[in-house]
Amino acid sequence: MYLLDSNIFIEAQNRYYANDICPGFWEWLDDANRKGLVASISEVYEELADGSDALAKWVKARRRGGWFLDVTDDATQSSFAEIIQHIESVGRYTEANKVQFLDGADPWLIAKAKTMNWHVATHEAFSENSTKVKIPNVCRRFGVTSRDTFEMLRELRVSFAWARAA
Repeated sequence: MYLLDSNIFIEAQNRYYANDICPGFWEWLDDANRKGLVASISEVYEELADGSDALAKWVKARRRGGWFLDVTDDATQSSFAEIIQHIESVGRYTEANKVQFLDGADPWLIAKAKTMNWHVATHEAFSENSTKVKIPNVCRRFGVTSRDTFEMLRELRVSFAWARAA
């Protein structure tokens, strides 16, 4: 099971799986969500719903019904606190990068994934000595697996077939 980072939705809509050229991706997302295979969190909702584009409309239509999970439970709050302590302890992260990371959805996404024993889907890549806080680096520290869209789709054995229009 996967919790999706904002950039999974953004990249899909803006590039290779735009709803007008690959509606099957978005239909699959809804089906996978109903089956408990993918979801995201309320903080990702907030990041994505703040607009009037096609993605914001898609997200707003899914505000209820299990797509965007709450992070106020005690286990997630405790994991979030651990993540804050870790970020503050890493000397190579600049103060500005720490603040940027901690002010967004990313630490909450990792905290929720940790408490649920789920994977995180993100387009960020692990970087051993990065001064920027990266989701895969923090995931690795807390035993959470991270994958990109394509790795997630392959792991879940998803494929999209072309259907000739009548």
